[in-house]
Amino acid sequence: MKAINIALAMTVALGTAAASAQAPAPEHLKSLKPEYFDNNTPAGTDFYTHINRGWELAHPLTPEHSRYGAFDILNDSSESRVKQIILNLGSENPQPGSVAFKVWTIYDQAMDSVRRNAEGAKPILADLKRIETTPHEGMEDLFLWMHGNYASPFFGAGPMEDLANSQVYAMYVSGGGMGLGDRDYYLKDDARNKEVREAYKKLIQRQMQNAGYSKKDASRIVKNVMKIETALADSALTREESRNIVAMYNPRSFEQLKEMYPNINWDRFFIETMGIPSPEQVIVTELKSVDQANKLMGSLTDREIKDYYLWKYVAQAAGALSDNFAKASFDFSKVMSGVQEQRPRWKRALDATEGAMGEAVGELYVEKYFPRSSKEYMVGLVENLRTALGKHIIELDWMSTDTKLNALNKLNSFTVKIGYPDKWKDYSTLQIDPKLSYYENLHNVSMWHQADTYSKWGKPVDRTEWGMTPQTVNAYYNPLANEIVFPAAILQAPFFDPEASDAENYGGIGVVIGHEMTHGFDDQGRNFDAQGNMTDWWTAEDAAKFEEKTKGLIAQFDAVEVLPGLHANGQYTLGENIADQGGLRVAMTAFLDSQKKKGVDVTSDAAKIDGYDPMQVFYMNYANLWATNIRDEEIRSLTTGDVHSLGRNRVNVTLRNIAPFFEAFSITEGQPMFRPVNERVIIW
Repeated sequence: MKAINIALAMTVALGTAAASAQAPAPEHLKSLKPEYFDNNTPAGTDFYTHINRGWELAHPLTPEHSRYGAFDILNDSSESRVKQIILNLGSENPQPGSVAFKVWTIYDQAMDSVRRNAEGAKPILADLKRIETTPHEGMEDLFLWMHGNYASPFFGAGPMEDLANSQVYAMYVSGGGMGLGDRDYYLKDDARNKEVREAYKKLIQRQMQNAGYSKKDASRIVKNVMKIETALADSALTREESRNIVAMYNPRSFEQLKEMYPNINWDRFFIETMGIPSPEQVIVTELKSVDQANKLMGSLTDREIKDYYLWKYVAQAAGALSDNFAKASFDFSKVMSGVQEQRPRWKRALDATEGAMGEAVGELYVEKYFPRSSKEYMVGLVENLRTALGKHIIELDWMSTDTKLNALNKLNSFTVKIGYPDKWKDYSTLQIDPKLSYYENLHNVSMWHQADTYSKWGKPVDRTEWGMTPQTVNAYYNPLANEIVFPAAILQAPFFDPEASDAENYGGIGVVIGHEMTHGFDDQGRNFDAQGNMTDWWTAEDAAKFEEKTKGLIAQFDAVEVLPGLHANGQYTLGENIADQGGLRVAMTAFLDSQKKKGVDVTSDAAKIDGYDPMQVFYMNYANLWATNIRDEEIRSLTTGDVHSLGRNRVNVTLRNIAPFFEAFSITEGQPMFRPVNERVIIW
């Protein structure tokens, strides 16, 4: 199941001692570099370019990147730190069976291309033979084996917090089974989608031949895979429909599930793939998709199903096999994102290691790189933002008192997680053996994580768990726990710098905090209450006003042509766009409140930083966060499959709704960045 992310809170105090005791504002900019500003492009013409043009010129795309931005600089820093941590583990000859030994073994095997190239497809040949030789009467067993071990053909299933009662786990059955993910790649006949389809067919052909199949047999597999995945795509939700969380909550009794989808042996499915008894209730997220899967399983030939299984198996194994598999995958990614050169092997090895034992690495990361002072400063900053959002809710002119009280209750109930988990994962039962192939060890990892997930069934939800590792440069809101989470690695410049001015920090990490808080009230988050349950706490009138406001924001982004003939998708990116705007507005309020408490007049000459007003610095550092170079192919890919708007639009489109931004840079009617008052959309 795809996780839904959200968080928020409310406090009366304006801040804490940790936040207010910061040293006076520095005289010079710390996170921002004025030499990057483009004075030939005025702020009122194109604010993104005005701030970031010099950055773009100083950070040209290298062949290994399809895009590169401020986030990537931090990610590079985090990767270098993690690499050194792992290399140090190896140099200490860790004890076999220890966590350090397991981490080092995975990394070392990922780096050992000589062994993998010598083995070729050997690690998977026995399993491919099992698929090929299964008789008709064993097809049900084969389906269960595939679901329990290697992939999720036709559909997905598993436990996750119950959207209506987030204290307990519910069993979900969802659509899936498409290698390309998005339905449009299979169904639309424009030039770009045809190009992607053809590249995908070539990928299947090459990988199956890499696995030992003849050209003729591989071509047959391509044909059958495309037949099945196109049929699944035909019933899949659109990108826009996938944002309707309420419509995806379809509880059915176990008896109803069996009646609706009779071609699947559900009793055996739960017992043999998950090791749990048949649940009394199952939530089907995509009724049409699972119905299509049921029909296909009852109508396809054994040969067609086996070919589909063969591809699902090889696709999930390819990253752990020889370099010819990696080369085929990379050539496909060149079409999808425009990247020209494969990432260095050590970076790919890090990805695999962190995917396997991310928290084990994270524990070492925070021990070395995350000072207690950073966490204390963040705690104070979060409380300032919480207070500011509370003010915004109280002052809304479109929301009734009843709904405001519910919103404030939700804000008051936010849980805040900063830096790292209070409780680390226990990897003691994970079996990693250097005598096994790299693929076999990664399969053990996959089975360990799967068993960990299934073991939660029947137990209370553990609210201490994290959805990201500490070394991840990101943040999230989880609506089912009503929590906001900020991993240690994002607490670096330009987001956060203890030596930078308040204006820079509030325009950086302050906006990030406000962004995640606002997710609690975006088009998805607003469906969840203070306890993380999917409950309608809005009056009908307020809900209608909210929907009307979102239409205006959707239209603003829909109007942006990101490439000739390709427009942004305002509906699909709505949640992130609401959060960007809310984050900016709430962070500015918190910033001004913090300066007032310190006795700082932000309009005075004494408050200026390198000649810039603090209000200007705030917005400049926000724009600085989204500095990015990006290839056209990646723009197309992200516009199709990413719920976030492109960095340029997160700056220019969002800021054009915010009056204090116009005032800070004296932007007036007639300038491209100006938006008339009657066209501005303000939600939170």
